[in-house]
Amino acid sequence: MDKRTDLGALAASVRAAFAKLNRRLRTQDDSDGIGSTGLSLLGRLSRDGPSTATALASDERLQPQSLTRTLHLLEARAFIARCTDPADRRRSTITITQDGQAYLLRTLRNRESWLAHAMAETLSPTERELLLLATTLVERLADADE
Repeated sequence: MDKRTDLGALAASVRAAFAKLNRRLRTQDDSDGIGSTGLSLLGRLSRDGPSTATALASDERLQPQSLTRTLHLLEARAFIARCTDPADRRRSTITITQDGQAYLLRTLRNRESWLAHAMAETLSPTERELLLLATTLVERLADADE
């Protein structure tokens, strides 16, 4: 095998492992039906503050039309609020509400609690140290230019 093939196999393994872990973490949710996109949007609004639908779509790498259903769902559950921009009444700013913040924190706590327990039960102290080091590598990959 050449270097490229090895990297291809490694990339496939990393992707599959993260997908499997992500599916497992999703089982810890309250099953409120907002999906991973909704949770990601709440997280972005919590971290970055108010935003427009266009900016959210760009940040999440989605078409604005794809966001419409999820935004309506989040708004119906009072997890977000829309406010018309006084300077441009065609635009609205989206903010996370207290209910949305509480849902996000509860969901993240549930996921992290399960993960911490799984790490404690499954990994040795040395493996946990390796995982800590690997997180910095994964973050670098996530930030890599396309």
